[in-house]
Amino acid sequence: MAPTGWLGLTSLGTVHTAISLIAVFAGIWALLRYKEITLRTGLGQVFVWTTVLTCLTGFGIFQHGGFGKPHALGILTLVALAVGALAGYGRLGAKSRYIEAVAYSASFLFHWIPAFTETLTRLPLGAPLLPNAEAPELKAITAVLGALYVVGVTLQIKRLRGDKPVSPAPARAGS
Repeated sequence: MAPTGWLGLTSLGTVHTAISLIAVFAGIWALLRYKEITLRTGLGQVFVWTTVLTCLTGFGIFQHGGFGKPHALGILTLVALAVGALAGYGRLGAKSRYIEAVAYSASFLFHWIPAFTETLTRLPLGAPLLPNAEAPELKAITAVLGALYVVGVTLQIKRLRGDKPVSPAPARAGS
């Protein structure tokens, strides 16, 4: 696909980015409103399905010639979403609610890694802040994101242990 001119993205890249932004905003809103991402809420459902679409559209983007780290992250994200869904349906035992929080939070984290990478290696136009995806600054940013993930998951688990989940009932298939 030929670049569209907008940030050097292809048509598929533009669609992929738009879908991912919807997922990120749904995730932020869900976390702020419900303190968790879960299929029990409409925001959680929007997050999960737009994240699936983000991964699927991402598999068609080969900016560096072939299968790479972004594709591996897409697969890892889909696995995290599947684990989150199974846990949300109560299929992973007594700890399902905790597993759900860990898995969906991981998939939320996985949005931020390419978000920072793509933004900082593309903007400002003509003189990006970072030269490439291997820049040491991105490794530091990823470490900070990882720390925020640990803090966020810890707070969610603490809340769940206090018996204050959005909805204690497992999500139902088709909801």
